[in-house]
Amino acid sequence: MENHVVAEKKPNPSLFKMFTSPSEQFEKIKENPKIWVSLIIVSILSALGAFLIANGMDTPTLEGISAEQAASISMIGKVTAVIGGLLGPIIAILIGSAVQLIITKIADSGATYKQLLSMNTYIYIIGAVGVLLNAGIRLAIGGNSQVNVTSIAGLLNSDKPGVLNSIELFAIWGLILTAIGLHKVGNLSKGVAWTIAIIFFLISVGFALLGTAFQGGVGA
Repeated sequence: MENHVVAEKKPNPSLFKMFTSPSEQFEKIKENPKIWVSLIIVSILSALGAFLIANGMDTPTLEGISAEQAASISMIGKVTAVIGGLLGPIIAILIGSAVQLIITKIADSGATYKQLLSMNTYIYIIGAVGVLLNAGIRLAIGGNSQVNVTSIAGLLNSDKPGVLNSIELFAIWGLILTAIGLHKVGNLSKGVAWTIAIIFFLISVGFALLGTAFQGGVGA
């Protein structure tokens, strides 16, 4: 009699359970990394959030152009925002995971690119929902749609996005999950995992600072 070995089906991680049981999802990601469906979902949510932010911005009023031209410029801005919202998460996740892979290779942790890619995709749901929530609240209460209500800038009632705007609830939440994920999925020590997560966070703050400086230079 032949013995048939039935492979045990590995449970799939849940994207939205990253809010309630992230550690459990990281364990599932390590054993059974999933990417495509979750990547599509976070990209769509990010694109929707970007559209709401663009929709909450004032239509440009430039000297020498008609209302129709201003409306066309505004529409182009919204389309660009949606495209950026769709492609931004994909680019960020691909590059971030590649950098993390180099670090795990140096540390000889044994983590694969697919595991890190899946981990970062699932973590990104936090930021995507954060953008969507903040944009929705801004549309409801008014104010600059580019300023996150859940950020320090929002708490200080600042009307200008900048460094303080990047220090906000969902970004810090993502920072914490990145550290936990690098420890559980990336097989890095807690100290190294937290160091890498904080460096990634500081880089994002640095980009916000550069964006603010650029906007100031353009407006000058």
